[in-house]
Amino acid sequence: MMALKELDWKPLALVPVLALVALPLTGSPSTWLTLTVAGLAMGLIIFIIASGLTLVFGLMDVLNFGHGVFIALGAFVATTVIGSMGSYAAADSFWLNMVALLPAMLVAMAVAGALGYVFERLIVRPVYGQHLKQILITMGGMIIGEELIKVVWGPEQIPLPLPQSLRGAFIWGDAAVEKYRALAVLVGLAVFAAMVWTLNRTKVGLLIRAGVQDREMVESLGYRIKRLFVGVFVAGSALAGLGGVMWGLYQQTVIPQMGAQVNVLIFIVIIIGGLGSTLGALIGALLVGLMANYTGFLAPKVALFSNIALMVAILLWRPQGVYPVANR
Repeated sequence: MMALKELDWKPLALVPVLALVALPLTGSPSTWLTLTVAGLAMGLIIFIIASGLTLVFGLMDVLNFGHGVFIALGAFVATTVIGSMGSYAAADSFWLNMVALLPAMLVAMAVAGALGYVFERLIVRPVYGQHLKQILITMGGMIIGEELIKVVWGPEQIPLPLPQSLRGAFIWGDAAVEKYRALAVLVGLAVFAAMVWTLNRTKVGLLIRAGVQDREMVESLGYRIKRLFVGVFVAGSALAGLGGVMWGLYQQTVIPQMGAQVNVLIFIVIIIGGLGSTLGALIGALLVGLMANYTGFLAPKVALFSNIALMVAILLWRPQGVYPVANR
């Protein structure tokens, strides 16, 4: 990520500007606060889902249209883990609920990451550097993955209820902030901070970024870039699994096609962000979440295509996205 003194601050103003524009339109400050927090929470959940694809495309230049299968797999794994710990999830205690939720997240990330390793080896590796073939073959991989999920969990919708302590809302005057959305904000910010720290403050992140810029030079120093890139793909898949858990709890139901349904939002986010930019993806996700909530309240019919209109408006302003990745 660029240094603070070189950072273009204009895109960062888009989120507060959108929120301030919506303030007089929503009718009351309490309604605006409820919608804004809900939108930010939704945006951060979308960021978690999109962060894996942002990582894979930004660092590996791989267009993985099969990203949705990792999302769906993470959500279905969570239904099994949380279902097996029903007494903890149903307890009226935040910490007991976390005993059920945290293992569900970790197991979902581990299973999605393992599938990501197999996916990279069998499907993605033969088509590195060939974007059209990547799109076609990864979409095929997602279809196969969805069918395998149906074999294991069945084709029907499965409930994924919130743990007891995350139901309901915090009440501040006339405003209501759902407890789960508050948790989603914290998790999303933690994922963003971890990605920025790893890529900018660790040796692994330095090697990965150096490998993107000059692969031959890094390999000449004795580092195996292929292994690092496999690790990036696995990490991206694991983040998609985590995002699947968060999205499944947000919807409180999961279906095998949920990943494909969310893919549209994911690509809107990374296109707005700049095709591979972590900070750009965060801004894009927050804008998408806020736009969906504001338009859903003010003009439900417009909400169906509001995010497409948002993307078009951003691209008219900055055709390469708010923070385009160099040489992309």
